[in-house]
Amino acid sequence: MTTTKWSLDPTHSEIGFKIKHLMISNVSGNFNKFDVQVETNGEDFSDAKVIANIEVASINTNNEQRDAHLRTADFFEAETHPNITFQSAKVERVEEDSFHLYGDLTIKNITKPVKILVEYSGIAKDPWGNIKAGFTISGKINRKEWGVNYNAVMETGGLMLGEELKLNGEIQLVKQAELQPA
Repeated sequence: MTTTKWSLDPTHSEIGFKIKHLMISNVSGNFNKFDVQVETNGEDFSDAKVIANIEVASINTNNEQRDAHLRTADFFEAETHPNITFQSAKVERVEEDSFHLYGDLTIKNITKPVKILVEYSGIAKDPWGNIKAGFTISGKINRKEWGVNYNAVMETGGLMLGEELKLNGEIQLVKQAELQPA
């Protein structure tokens, strides 16, 4: 079977998150620097092997002071743990164009299994002849399972930050090469 390699189109991709703030609204953020590499059998993503790497220091919540705090030991310890990584273990079809992607997520050198919902949007050729594939991803994790524990108790007794982190993203891949088995 032919192995096809796909790489990230960073100008048409984003990885973001949301977390409850004061338990009344969400704060959103994203990572400006990340990479995704995928291998498939042909153009069938139902058995994809996915590796993703996110540069923690590229975190962006549109607030420089908050972003600097997120890079510290209170949260991600970006200097000690500069990357968040994901490596897939299996793909499970949910519906025609949606899948559960199972794999290992590593944050702060703590690796735990996760399940991410992936919606496949299809394949298209761009004006320059590149073959592209599009996906929407979503999922939820408990940040404390990865040692991201910082919080503060408000004067009303509630917590400043929720524990659940909602993950979201738009990923566009570019077909690189088809490799024939030896």
